[in-house]
Amino acid sequence: MKVSVFFALFSSAAAFAPAAFKSGSSTALSALEDEAGATMPFKGFDPLGLATLGSDQTFAWFRAAELKHARVAMLATTGYIVQAMGVHFPGMLSSDVSFESLSAMKPLDAWAAVPELGQQQIIGTIFLAEIITEAKGIHYTKGGDLPTIVFPPIDFSDVDPAKLKTQRSKELNNGRLAMIAIMSFCAAANIPGSVPALAGNPMF
Repeated sequence: MKVSVFFALFSSAAAFAPAAFKSGSSTALSALEDEAGATMPFKGFDPLGLATLGSDQTFAWFRAAELKHARVAMLATTGYIVQAMGVHFPGMLSSDVSFESLSAMKPLDAWAAVPELGQQQIIGTIFLAEIITEAKGIHYTKGGDLPTIVFPPIDFSDVDPAKLKTQRSKELNNGRLAMIAIMSFCAAANIPGSVPALAGNPMF
């Protein structure tokens, strides 16, 4: 948790590049083929047909949701691994909770050990960041840029569009893998034997 906040400030700039949604596409399905993240070996992978639900605005909302979850999952996966390695900040989180004691716990147990006021501050910060990204400029469901990181603001307007699309595809694909990874980590930590590949690993 604490490590994830740290990495949120120093993550790769390319991972937070804005992505404009092509609202001029005739259908959401046709737009899917041209969007970042539609890469081999699963180009256009959409077994549930979510891209065909609703309008182009619905598709933009789905893409924004995927992007946000992908970024959170990358931070969570990195934070989980770093914390499991025993890496932690020095000193005390509160008057009776040290960072060292938290690093010895499983991440979900560490979250439970954080004082309630600390949890509220973290949730409040996340809520504020969400409000800022959703209220910034033209909304992505109306043709604006997809959500970007709140801090630090980075201008990608002079980056070659083809290179930017490649970087966005990498971000999405890494984020999709991270979503699977963090779900596996949480399952392995709380349901013994649920992830055979992680069974017996002291990190879980």
